[in-house]
Amino acid sequence: MPILNKDMTLCISLSARPSNNGTRFHNHLYGALGLNWIYKAFAPTDLAQAIAGVRGLGIRGCAISMPYKEDVIALVDRMDPSATAIDSVNTIVNDDGVLTAYNTDYSAIARLIASNELHPASSVLLRGSGGMAKATAAAFRDAGFRRVTVVARNEAAGRALAELYGFAWAADVDERTADVLVNVTPIGMAGGIEAEALSFPAAAIASATTVFDVVALPAETPLVRAGLAAGKTVINGASVATLQALEQFVLYTGIRPSDAQVRAAEEFMQAQ
Repeated sequence: MPILNKDMTLCISLSARPSNNGTRFHNHLYGALGLNWIYKAFAPTDLAQAIAGVRGLGIRGCAISMPYKEDVIALVDRMDPSATAIDSVNTIVNDDGVLTAYNTDYSAIARLIASNELHPASSVLLRGSGGMAKATAAAFRDAGFRRVTVVARNEAAGRALAELYGFAWAADVDERTADVLVNVTPIGMAGGIEAEALSFPAAAIASATTVFDVVALPAETPLVRAGLAAGKTVINGASVATLQALEQFVLYTGIRPSDAQVRAAEEFMQAQ
């Protein structure tokens, strides 16, 4: 990485619980491609002021994570169709003070559904109701899944998400089972109060064929470990993080790295 200098292009991320995933992934690629860029993660104390800083300081790109993916909509100038379609933002690109919002979460989830050959006839329990859950629900809907139940304790948010995509809603997993279990909550996230908790009960995991945890840190959450131990097909959040970060990188820089460069950046991201 080049020494800090006045000509460096800055990209950042805003999250309630910042991790080093994005910083390691993006900075590794900057170094591999010889770019005079740097990436830094922040936990904003005031979202509106943080976005004003993106505009006023000429910060090129800004990744948006929980819980800001919907709140940030009112603070940008333009919404790309990828964000408008699901009213959720995970990426902002600054073009000379004009902020355009995108969502690369959707495309990442859609690619993983396809690459893991999840069958649209499968039943799905999708736990969560925030911005990432909305992207995930949209990807499953667009892949042809209809037997989906959104599990969310927040009835208003859960029902709204379920009705938006024609799915069912439940307040809790209880005795429910499904072919595919998807966690899109902070349960199992490193540093959280539920870091060691399972987002689905053991009985549901035993009945499932696929376990999908969108939580990226750690790569092996309690749900992922339980799925592996039970011999299930497992999709982890690190895969989501790589795919969505790659598309962010392309939006920021206009450069698409080679597959080998992406693999190297992913390995560097995960070796923390």
